[in-house]
Amino acid sequence: MKTRDRLRIAMQKSGRLTEPALDLLNRCGLTFRQSRDKLFCFGEGEPVDLLLVRDDDIPGLIAQGVCDLGIVGRNVLSEYSLGDGREAEPLAEWRPLGFGRCRLSIAVPQEMPYEAPQQLAGLRIATSYPGLLRDWLRRNGVDAGVVTLAGSVEIAPRLGTADLICDLVQSGGTLVANQLREADVLLESEAVLAGPKTLPVDERGDMIDLLLKRLDGVMQVRESRLLLLQTSRQHLDAVTRLLPGGPQPTLLPVAGQPDQLMLQALCAGEVSWRQLEEIKKAGAREMFVLPVEKMLA
Repeated sequence: MKTRDRLRIAMQKSGRLTEPALDLLNRCGLTFRQSRDKLFCFGEGEPVDLLLVRDDDIPGLIAQGVCDLGIVGRNVLSEYSLGDGREAEPLAEWRPLGFGRCRLSIAVPQEMPYEAPQQLAGLRIATSYPGLLRDWLRRNGVDAGVVTLAGSVEIAPRLGTADLICDLVQSGGTLVANQLREADVLLESEAVLAGPKTLPVDERGDMIDLLLKRLDGVMQVRESRLLLLQTSRQHLDAVTRLLPGGPQPTLLPVAGQPDQLMLQALCAGEVSWRQLEEIKKAGAREMFVLPVEKMLA
């Protein structure tokens, strides 16, 4: 295959990962112009292009070298890595991306008692993830039938094609609507950045390294807040002890008030009203909580 000088990322054409993935790439400073067939996005400013495909196709495109990286659910990547009886190219999960969270779970009829995997022996389990399910059954020493379905897994027990299911769960509303309940979790999933275990040793490798650094910066500040406040030197220790987790705060003098300090702290995560009220009681005033857009270490 001809070596490319532009990085190519595969991602879901349409679905629950599409908009968050595009937003994340935009936050990394990447902008794109979509082709007329809406299958390809040309990178503007950076040599990074997008290929828009079905999520199930993304691991194979990476393994074949058609794409260098992919944004895909951990469930899809893990299913591919098990090979389903074939020799799959080894792929790596380079970064968890923090959106598209769900779980691959065993769900049983609401009236069925469940205490341990072993009681599923001899039953039929419908799933779209036969590799992950067989691996879980093997690790738990359970001999059960695996019924592979491409979709509408949740209705299999009502149709009589299976006794229970193994499917993705988010809120659980679909299970309740089909008289099922979540019984056991096989895999906690979210969107991940996937790629080959060995990165290309050329311009694409340099671009991947730059992208990973930008992703780390975006992920670090996405839920962070910048807390600004004033306090006296007398109350500084009490206020500092109550600050949410993060690096050491920055202290600046207040002009004309030698006993007063301006404190700036990067807080990991939200800063609640209760936390602000406690900090104020400790001696802080004029507090501001600001979102953090970008950070370069």
